[in-house]
Amino acid sequence: EGKFKQDSPQLQTPGKMRVIYVVYIIVSLDVTWMFLQFSVTPYLAKKLGFDTLWFGYLQTTVGLIQLIGGPMFGRFGDLFGARAALSLACAATTVSFLLLAVANHPVLLFVHKLPTVFMHVLPACQMVVTDLSEPEKRAEALSKLGLCFGIGMIAGSTLGGNISTRYGETFAACVGAAGSAFSLLLVLNFIPKSTKSEAPSSATKSENQNKKVFSLREITRLMKFPGVTRIFLIKIIAGLPSGIFQVMFSIIAMDFFKLEAQQNGYLMAYFGIVQMVVQGGVIGRLTSRFPEKSLLLLSIGVTAGVGLAQAYMQTVFQLCLTVTPWIFSLSVFNVITDSMLTKSVPSSDTGTMLGLCSSVQSLVRTIGPTIGGFLYMNYGLASIGLIEFFVNIVVFVYLLYRQLGKTERQKE
Repeated sequence: EGKFKQDSPQLQTPGKMRVIYVVYIIVSLDVTWMFLQFSVTPYLAKKLGFDTLWFGYLQTTVGLIQLIGGPMFGRFGDLFGARAALSLACAATTVSFLLLAVANHPVLLFVHKLPTVFMHVLPACQMVVTDLSEPEKRAEALSKLGLCFGIGMIAGSTLGGNISTRYGETFAACVGAAGSAFSLLLVLNFIPKSTKSEAPSSATKSENQNKKVFSLREITRLMKFPGVTRIFLIKIIAGLPSGIFQVMFSIIAMDFFKLEAQQNGYLMAYFGIVQMVVQGGVIGRLTSRFPEKSLLLLSIGVTAGVGLAQAYMQTVFQLCLTVTPWIFSLSVFNVITDSMLTKSVPSSDTGTMLGLCSSVQSLVRTIGPTIGGFLYMNYGLASIGLIEFFVNIVVFVYLLYRQLGKTERQKE
């Protein structure tokens, strides 16, 4: 109920697989440049006189811009096709890096964040994978993108630190711009104009083209499909506490665990390795053996347990112990909710839905630093972990009660 049979696009299977492999390369490269930028921006901001408060404003600005851009970008992908969407995202990333390379004033550092409204390479790649994968194999295909994320995370963190130290922030930004331009060339050469199923009639196609790129009516229409609003609310409510811990991590590492930049880099590399193992070797096997509803329940239950552990951890070793199940639950949760939501709408609207999913992450990045900072300063690290525990336990009990109720009704 509420599921749509999504016909395979006209690409033949070998052609589909080639496009998907190219998409995996594009994601790996994009995440590499993203983490390279993470290693450049804080130091450049410090040189330009930013304090912690102003750096927080810069991060919030990015969150707000991407929050607005996510649904618009997803709709753009549905209307104009995969190649146009990915080209726009890669071009915006290139422009952002070029602006970063010439940023010699605090205002320019804010200006370089403006192209982030279109910098949605990962959601665009999710659109392509969603269009080209069979519904029953979608969660596994989407999880492979997370494997690419882990590769890019390790490569970008290492590369960014080394290039910035040896050649300076400007050169590192130029490397990012050149890398993003290369990704754009891959898109133009290997990604088909559209990866959507063939439209049922020419009338539908012309009607589709007349729709606006940003339309609240379209968003509310998607929310009316069976199960969409419920899963979307679960994605926001259960995902927010984990997201707060994520955005606060660099401050927690420096302030609570007293880690230096190099030690923090090693820890991030460890996170990347765990993510690669989970996304590449675990999620695919789980989705082929267990129903998505059970996996959603599992991920929320594990997150609740991790939240309780995070509330009482005191050492870096304890942090590393909690990180493995935390990344597992977070990865399963994101992949399963994205898969469930794209299956609940017609194939012509999967891009818009993935754009909405990415805006949830942007929402966390926008409000997370404020909520996390308030909790950490006033109530300590334990408060963030306990909120993660209580929120996820409530959602877990709700889902379990709902699932058991359905089973009872089916027996009757």
